Amino acid sequence: MTEINIQVALRTGNLDDAEAVFEIQKEVISENEFMISVIEEFNETTEQQRSWIQTILENERETIIVAESKGKVIGLIVFRSENTKRLAHTGHFFIMIKKDYREMGIGKLLITELLNWAKQNPLIEKVSLGVLSTNHRAISLYKSIGFIEEGRKIKEVKFSEELYVDDILMYKLV
Repeated sequence: MTEINIQVALRTGNLDDAEAVFEIQKEVISENEFMISVIEEFNETTEQQRSWIQTILENERETIIVAESKGKVIGLIVFRSENTKRLAHTGHFFIMIKKDYREMGIGKLLITELLNWAKQNPLIEKVSLGVLSTNHRAISLYKSIGFIEEGRKIKEVKFSEELYVDDILMYKLV
């Protein structure tokens, strides 16, 4: 991993980030490598993104954190919680970083910030994620931060008639 040689600021996302978040999601999904969704399925609008962000901001068990460089959003991490009483102490996250800003440590910064938020939130006890078994860089990062594999969904994602990929489930107690 390359050291960060750019200035990066982390902050809670807001409604003004909707367009930038939307563009990052489209970019990462269109890479078609490590996402379950394909770009044809991503039919959101900027206004729908604003509404989605609003629901996250209104829920004390959820958050969106963005990474900025030179005033431009370059990455994000979103933590969504479960709505049932017996699962309300847990949630899962996804992370997306613009391609030009990967391998700089920004993912680790975002995850560390999320874990700090979760530790300070008395409602959250467990942070979970799913990662494709082919995403070796991400798996290595998650393990280095202390995430533990708790299971696999075997052949969960079908990329083609010949290519299936496992969905690895990981967690960290906070």
